[in-house]
Amino acid sequence: MEISELRRDIVSGAWVVIATGRGKRPHDFLATRRQKFIQPKKTCPFEAPPTPAILSYDNMGHTTEKNWWAQVIPNKYPAFGKGICAVFKEMGPYEWTEGVGFHELVVSRDHERSLGSMTDQEAELVFRAYQARYHALKDDACVEYVSIFHNHGRLAGATIAHPHSQIIAIPVIPPDIARSLKGSAEYSAAHNICVHCIIMEYELKERVRVVYENERFAVMTPYASKTAFEMRVYPKRHGAHFEDITDADRMLLANAMRTVLAKLSRGLKNPDFNFFLHTAPTGDSHQFDHYHWHFEILPKTAIWAGFEIGTGIEISTIAPEAAAEFLRGVTVG
Repeated sequence: MEISELRRDIVSGAWVVIATGRGKRPHDFLATRRQKFIQPKKTCPFEAPPTPAILSYDNMGHTTEKNWWAQVIPNKYPAFGKGICAVFKEMGPYEWTEGVGFHELVVSRDHERSLGSMTDQEAELVFRAYQARYHALKDDACVEYVSIFHNHGRLAGATIAHPHSQIIAIPVIPPDIARSLKGSAEYSAAHNICVHCIIMEYELKERVRVVYENERFAVMTPYASKTAFEMRVYPKRHGAHFEDITDADRMLLANAMRTVLAKLSRGLKNPDFNFFLHTAPTGDSHQFDHYHWHFEILPKTAIWAGFEIGTGIEISTIAPEAAAEFLRGVTVG
């Protein structure tokens, strides 16, 4: 039996196990046995969202409340809200502060069609909403980081089936982002170049882990994938800040994300997944020039067990090279 591999993430330094010895093939990950997450339209809270919306686009990209396609609304049950920010307090050996920030939802109009089932033009409106709200939130005195993410399916944490994303602006830099920034800064200091640019240059040359690319974006399965069929969506042009994306590049980002999510859905029969943005924190625009913003896509293909929980080392039971080859072969419109 083939022995597994330990691979080290070049940015975070974390080790992952690529358990090729378990002999899993791409079709072993089909989501055929999972119960579909379906909720009727008549009970869906997003069929009649609160008005006025924070932001609303029709399918032509016009700002309007009528015939909307993408809409931003406040979260009815926010994880973060109004308060006094940046006041850190102590309780014995512990430190705490109030959960001050913003929590919003980006809802697309169709009750069933997720991002991978949209056209490029429809998907672009979702990313336009992300960018517009990022600009609106980033300069608030209470905001250190703006997190944009999407949960698809119950295993990914979605409680409402209607496709929607979330935007949470918080007064601290999250630990996963801090580790990514630290790894990027250390590589840049040692080599005077962006680590993600080096990754992308190598991957586009070797091509064994590339899933899709267009003029401005490349999608690949990471060398040290944390989970089966993990993908990362990189802009080919270096930049630390997602919010600086141009209109033309935003359409190509929508194309790249829509295409690979469609491949994932068709290839693995609509698995649950999360995707999220990694970008530089708000504030000094030059402090994080070494960083390279990107989106990460993490399908829910396995459950953490004792080894993963006890060690923090994640196990992927298919090589990222095999996952990329499989996804490249999935045809989508």
